[in-house]
Amino acid sequence: MVAADAIRALCLALPEVNELDHHGAPSFRVGGKIFCTLRADPPRMMVKLDAEYQHNLVSAHPGVVEAVPGYWGRKGSTFIDLASVSETLAGVLLRMAWSRAAPLRLVRGP
Repeated sequence: MVAADAIRALCLALPEVNELDHHGAPSFRVGGKIFCTLRADPPRMMVKLDAEYQHNLVSAHPGVVEAVPGYWGRKGSTFIDLASVSETLAGVLLRMAWSRAAPLRLVRGP
């Protein structure tokens, strides 16, 4: 299990990330774009992934990674079960989501 505080720390360790409220839940943004939100009940995070990566990750990690139902899921919004995910996988997924939302100057680095 990965605690919400650990997810928060992983998000805030990424370059230029801000935490803001999003409909009563913490959201993490880069360049003004949300790449992750946290929910307490059930404990899960939502990350925005490339649709192809999402499909492959859902297949590789059943019960841990799940497409959000409906339109948002088809656009890459993905639920991650915090009770089942490892901290390593959570970190990889957060970095993927951050890279998709971040300005190109940050993704490319110095």
